[in-house]
Amino acid sequence: MNTQNYNPLKLFLDLEKLNELNSLGYAGKFTLGETVVLACGPWDTGPRFISENEAIYDRAANTYWEKNCYNAIKSR
Repeated sequence: MNTQNYNPLKLFLDLEKLNELNSLGYAGKFTLGETVVLACGPWDTGPRFISENEAIYDRAANTYWEKNCYNAIKSR
């Protein structure tokens, strides 16, 4: 049995991945060479890609969160 935790989705944007995200509606939000993560946040559509600089990793949940959303949840 494999009990090793794996990291949530994290991408380093090369040209191919940047173009792929642009085609999915993220046009103009990221730059080449940036690191993005799939994060939960205050939006209704479920997890979405955001810049790693705008996210906090929660080890307990093995999930990235948008910083403002994470801080609001933790302050309750």
